[in-house]
Amino acid sequence: MNNKEKFIELYKEHIHREGADKFLEYLCSSHSDFFEAPASTRFHGNYKGGLIEHSLHVYECLKDYLARQRCHDEYKLNYSDESIAIVALLHDICKINVYKESTRNKKVNGQWVQVPYYEFEDKIPFGHGEKSVYILQSYFHLTREEAFAIRYHMGFSNDDPARNVGYSFEHFPLSFALSTADMEATYFLDRTEEN
Repeated sequence: MNNKEKFIELYKEHIHREGADKFLEYLCSSHSDFFEAPASTRFHGNYKGGLIEHSLHVYECLKDYLARQRCHDEYKLNYSDESIAIVALLHDICKINVYKESTRNKKVNGQWVQVPYYEFEDKIPFGHGEKSVYILQSYFHLTREEAFAIRYHMGFSNDDPARNVGYSFEHFPLSFALSTADMEATYFLDRTEEN
C-alpha cells in the first residue's frame, strides 16, 4: 500500500465530521498537491511525496506517544481516534500548493550543474499553524484543543512568543503531544535528499 492509500484509509476510518468528506475530496483533486508536495525546501521531506510521508510519520509517533501508560495514568491524556487523526494527519495542510519545482546551480566535482530543488511561494501567507487551522475550519469544525494543537505544533522552534507556546502546552496537552510527535518524525523518521 502506498502513502496516499494509507492516508486515505486512515482518514476514512477515523475522520467522520460533517464536511470532512469534502475536505478529502479537495485533497484528492487537481486543486491540491498534498500527495506530491515536499515537506520542506531543504530540510526533512524535501522531495516529491515528502509531505504525505511526514504526515503519516507524525500520526504514527503521536499514536505511540499517547499509548504510553504514563500518558494515561499520570497525565490523564485520552483523545479520540478522530482527534488524533485530525491533528496528526492534517497539521501541515498549510503546505499545500506552496512548493514549486525549479532548478539551481550547484558545483559537483568542480563543475557547475543544474539540480532540481523546490522554491517556496505562498499565495496565502497566513502563518504556519494558523493557516492550517484556517483552512481546516473552512471545511469542518475543530475542537479548541485540536485547533491549539495544530496552531502550536511547531512548539518553541517557531517564531511564536514562548509565552503563547507555553500556554498552549499547559492548557491543551494535545498541543505538546503533537509537537513532540512532529519533532520525533522530523528528526528521526523523515529523510532529506541532498541536492
